[in-house]
Amino acid sequence: MNHRTTLAAVLAVTAGLTLAGCSTSSDKPALKVVGGFMPQPVNDMAAGFLVVRNNGTGDDRLTSVTSPLSDDVTIHETKNDVMRKVTSFDVPAGGELDLERGGNHIMFMKLKKQPKQGQKVSVELHFEKAGAIEVDLPVKETTHNPKKQ
Repeated sequence: MNHRTTLAAVLAVTAGLTLAGCSTSSDKPALKVVGGFMPQPVNDMAAGFLVVRNNGTGDDRLTSVTSPLSDDVTIHETKNDVMRKVTSFDVPAGGELDLERGGNHIMFMKLKKQPKQGQKVSVELHFEKAGAIEVDLPVKETTHNPKKQ
């Protein structure tokens, strides 16, 4: 191998390592959950609502939700008044994920018990980068909708 080939190889490796080091190592999400609640369920299903704020410099993604209230907890999006199960929601850097009535939400099926107004429901939000965050959702009256107050 001649000196030019060796120099080119060293520069290519160095440039690759430099780019790899600068990409996502400092791009970290900083998540905070606020405004969570669950309307008191009237049957064996319930919905959960909350806002995830990301004050960090990296994007994240909500990938699942678990709760002792149900073994069947999913996340749903609502578009054109049609609800469908999704595998994840993005939480952009410097932005938020808003799970609200009439929109995207957490869905609890086959409830193990009926939580009553004034109680709290424990949930664990699972994120791609930030890991798990535990949150207690206060149970509110069935018609509670803070966006319309």
